[in-house]
Amino acid sequence: MSVLSIIRDCLDALLHPSARTDALTCARHRAFIAPRLLGSLAAFAVFPAYLAMRGAPSALEVGALAWLIAPILLSWFLSRTGYYEGAYALSSLALSALIMAVAIETGGMESFAAVWLVVIPIEASLSASRRVVVFAALLALGCAAALILIGDFGWLPPPESSPALRVSLMGVGVASATLYASVIAFAADALARTSVTLLSREEERYRLLARNMSDVISRHRRNGAVMFISPAAESLLGVPAAQLHEHGLFERVHVADRPAYLTALSDAARGTEVGVEFRLRRDTPEDVCGSTHAVDFIWVEMRCRPLDRAGSSSLGSDAEVVAVMRDVTDRKLQEQALDLARSAAEQADAAKTRFLATMSHELRTPLNAIIGFSEMLMQEQALMLNAGRRREYSQLINDSGQHLLSVVNGILDMSKMESGNFEIAPEPFAPRAALLNCCNLLALRARENGVDLSADAPQDLPDVTGDPRAFKQIVLNLVSNAIKFTERGGKVTVAAAVEGVRLVLRVTDNGVGIAADDLKRIGDPFFQAGKTYQRRHEGTGLGLSIVKSLVNLHAGEMSIQSKLDEGTTVTVALPLTFALPDGGKITTLAPAARTVQSGQAFQVKKSA
Repeated sequence: MSVLSIIRDCLDALLHPSARTDALTCARHRAFIAPRLLGSLAAFAVFPAYLAMRGAPSALEVGALAWLIAPILLSWFLSRTGYYEGAYALSSLALSALIMAVAIETGGMESFAAVWLVVIPIEASLSASRRVVVFAALLALGCAAALILIGDFGWLPPPESSPALRVSLMGVGVASATLYASVIAFAADALARTSVTLLSREEERYRLLARNMSDVISRHRRNGAVMFISPAAESLLGVPAAQLHEHGLFERVHVADRPAYLTALSDAARGTEVGVEFRLRRDTPEDVCGSTHAVDFIWVEMRCRPLDRAGSSSLGSDAEVVAVMRDVTDRKLQEQALDLARSAAEQADAAKTRFLATMSHELRTPLNAIIGFSEMLMQEQALMLNAGRRREYSQLINDSGQHLLSVVNGILDMSKMESGNFEIAPEPFAPRAALLNCCNLLALRARENGVDLSADAPQDLPDVTGDPRAFKQIVLNLVSNAIKFTERGGKVTVAAAVEGVRLVLRVTDNGVGIAADDLKRIGDPFFQAGKTYQRRHEGTGLGLSIVKSLVNLHAGEMSIQSKLDEGTTVTVALPLTFALPDGGKITTLAPAARTVQSGQAFQVKKSA
């Protein structure tokens, strides 16, 4: 490792932490500390040799030697505080004090040291602070005025040297001041070169960022004319960025979107941050070659705001706007796909309504036939029906029944295709462990909503026979609903106990509650209770419907007690031992149940 590297590392270790994050600030601090610290140490090292040659030093020489401690103290001050302007101000004070002391001892304004007053503001210029330069200039003028006044009042000591020696000292003063000023000029040039180098690096970094980022950055006049646009526009629109200057970008905006585009820029020029979405024409390789006339538009989102110049916004007629554009075509396509899916769902709902209307007719017609002809057979004596007529009526009844059976089978088959199946497979399991596991799964959601979730299950809770997956789905639905409809700061309690031959599960909350008119319909598929909290909580309305179906499949019971703004208690009672009559499995609808099982969404109990 070279000596310069060692010195540089030592100097970097002396820098204040606030100066290490910026390269230019680091260079300025290093330029302040290095010459003062190294110069003072070098002077102290040379002073013994000077004494050996000169002999006993004078009082002035001893004072000058003592002053060499000041640059070391200034370097320590900057290293400890990082106050760059303050260090230069103190340096100006220390230099002016030395000049005044030497000048007073050697002739006042006629002293060779008085020339050094010019150096004070020159040195302060390295601080890059107008305040420090003004302070140093006023300090130098004040020192010159003080020397003049001291000379006028006759307070200066008589000169001890001859005129020839005084002239020699004046020459030395001028030469040394010129040499020191030259050193300052070289230091200023070095700092300027460092600043230019760092600026070039910073510009190159921003150019690299502008070339490689996908978002397009642009600067506009108030009328929409482009003054600058980043190179990312070329990959976005397929044309050189130069072609988008002035009104080149505006000409690519879709005609229907141009008013919104100009309005957004105008509003941003008035000081408002605006966002707008519009379409831009993009050139494809075929367009550039002229082999096709197909028009390709992409959707972009533009966020624009007024350009801040030197810390103050210009909001006049010449105001400029900086904008950031990004391609949102994929999101727009997804939104369009969602709109199409929504339209398809609405059409399917309308088709379902028409289907139910049609099926009501299809079901009513055979039932009317079955009822009517069976009543006629019951009154065969009064109607005096012969055997042929009875056979005819019986055939009509059979045909109507077969038709009705085919209609019902068709509805069931369609329901299976749309909803899927869910199998109930009873087996022994521990309800306490399943309940605590479900509460643990929902504990994070409860904390995020600010809800206190607690579980109360006795240690001696016996095992039950049932479908453990269905039991977990029941608990997850009820607890997640209670959390969702409980305000922040509320409480949800899950309790399980044995009452007779049944396991009773109670989920209690102090949430928004359910209106009395809605309680009788809770559990119906797709039913959403209460308009007041329906707008605040989302859901499908299938949560309690699934719970109700699963409870019924286990030969259990479900009841709900609730009051608006007071809370809700859902009670589920399941038999401790449940067995299918044939030892097989029960099948029911499952999409919503599968959703609950996967943990991706939990259905609500009050509205969905």
